[in-house]
Amino acid sequence: MGRGSYALARVAVIVRAPAAWLWWPGLLSAAVGVLVPGLTGRRIGLLAGAALFLIVAGAVFLARRGRYRELARGASRAGRSVFLQDRRVTVRNWRRARRWWLLIAFLAAVGSSFAVPAAAGLALAGAGAGLWAKALWFGGLERKGESLLWVRTEWAQGSPVAKPVSGYLATGLAAGDALPGGARRPGRGPGRAAGGAAVSAAR
Repeated sequence: MGRGSYALARVAVIVRAPAAWLWWPGLLSAAVGVLVPGLTGRRIGLLAGAALFLIVAGAVFLARRGRYRELARGASRAGRSVFLQDRRVTVRNWRRARRWWLLIAFLAAVGSSFAVPAAAGLALAGAGAGLWAKALWFGGLERKGESLLWVRTEWAQGSPVAKPVSGYLATGLAAGDALPGGARRPGRGPGRAAGGAAVSAAR
């Protein structure tokens, strides 16, 4: 790991960030699709969508878990000079970087309902459910290891298990404004998570 000051984002928050932005648009596009008879009919569309929901959710949940475990096992202790990025900043940065892709995915799901009603929307929702479940699973790794896991922000522009990510950093469970698994920490407002002092206090 490099020396000096740099920013860290919670791995679980990055994993969890897309979940709601896939789940709700997916359900909305599926609901719109139910209003369209489509080429296959509503019944076939809903059955296909239910199958896709389960397949996509399972695939997303299982994808690259070995890589997550490997990086978690090799995590090193975060230094005192790092800055812990607020949960809301991590989520906002993810959303801003991908907002056009999310819009395109939503419109494509709605448009596909003219062929197979609701199927693509339920697949989109399945991806969100799979990511949410993976964030909870990763939170279990954090609890088991009794530490929160972070990644340098410049390494994880695409994914917290992308090739540039050479390792995670660990802090105590009290650091930051998100619980294990990436959920918002009750009673911890924005701005309470940053700075080397936050790291040293949780060591």
